[in-house]
Amino acid sequence: MSNTTQPANFTETSTALLETFPVDKGSPSTGFITWGAALVFFMTPGLALFYSGLSKHNNALSLMMLCMMAMSIVTIQFYLFGFSLAFSERGDAFIGDFKFSVLDIDSVYSFPHTTPQIPSVVFLVYQMQCACIAAALIFGSVPERVRFVPGMVFILVWTTVVYDFVAYWSWSNHGWIRNFGCLKEISNLTSTDYHPYCHQGAYDFSGGGPIHIASGFSGLAYCLVLGKRRHVHVEHHSLVNVMLGTGILWFGWFAGSGGAAGASNTRAAVASTNTTIAGAAGALSWAIFDYFGTRKLSALSFCSGAVAGLVAISSAAGFVAPWAALIIGIASSFVCALWTRVKRQFKKRFGFDDTFAAFSVHGCGGVVGYVLTGVFAQKWVAKLDGTKIDGGGIDGNGVQVYYQIVAAAAIAV
Repeated sequence: MSNTTQPANFTETSTALLETFPVDKGSPSTGFITWGAALVFFMTPGLALFYSGLSKHNNALSLMMLCMMAMSIVTIQFYLFGFSLAFSERGDAFIGDFKFSVLDIDSVYSFPHTTPQIPSVVFLVYQMQCACIAAALIFGSVPERVRFVPGMVFILVWTTVVYDFVAYWSWSNHGWIRNFGCLKEISNLTSTDYHPYCHQGAYDFSGGGPIHIASGFSGLAYCLVLGKRRHVHVEHHSLVNVMLGTGILWFGWFAGSGGAAGASNTRAAVASTNTTIAGAAGALSWAIFDYFGTRKLSALSFCSGAVAGLVAISSAAGFVAPWAALIIGIASSFVCALWTRVKRQFKKRFGFDDTFAAFSVHGCGGVVGYVLTGVFAQKWVAKLDGTKIDGGGIDGNGVQVYYQIVAAAAIAV
């Protein structure tokens, strides 16, 4: 039974807001991104399963617990203030404000210059899952030696001062990486200017910078601070868990890339297609690369290559053609596989222990994909949803490669 009686404290302002509410009677894009958020959420348990298989059996459960606890902490942080810091359209070139902290009545409105097709509450829940997986990735560099309470404090601080900043730079309407080509023009504008800036900067469709480069290099720094494990082991608890975790991650990556379009459209479909092509190319490339050295087809090599390809395509998914996704997957897998061999010498010399290759795959793979996005980005792919870009090197816009290199270096540092 409906209740049409207004409460005593129902103000005139509230009445005015209700009269201007955007009524959604069944938007396909809202449903698409909502389910996309659910699939990206599923990636964190998949990552926990992946890491548990690589660890010793007596550390498997604690490592899964670290990933799930990190997800819970980031969820609360993102709702309280992280989302507003990372995506507010009224911030300056470096960070947002607190206007959208603790979303309430504002949650039904969209961000006109970021995701105009969906309400901000849907955008919140989708980006929240991306932030969760980014935080959990770091534990791949420091398993079997990080304690729970310090680890969770680190995740809270890292999400606030690293992830939120990098996400804002890369994706927000006023972020300096997104507007790198017109920094001189926007330097005179104030943070309260609500109009879009030039958006002629580095391209990052679904998180190559904020998720993979940031978490990969942060994992490297974290493992250098904590030092090596006391008991280094080469055996893995369960490659079955690793294979199953890889499948879950691959499954969720469809939504991670497709959902970054912010709507149910053709560009989202192309992004998802590019994602699985790059993942398959990476998986086969790493497995073949290791086969020439060992004369064995390794399940771990296959899984590592799949993740390397998926990581690399994250920046490029909605900017490149499928044939370019094939090249990006192969290139990233080769570079990451080569680095995992070279890093053994660094491990002996410098004593760092990137245990499950979080830096080697996410850091290195993220940089490779980020730079190659500047080479292979094409105007026609972005135009599928009406977005106008200058393209990359193959479209005659060679300066885009420079933008990508500078942005990747800034995020890594």
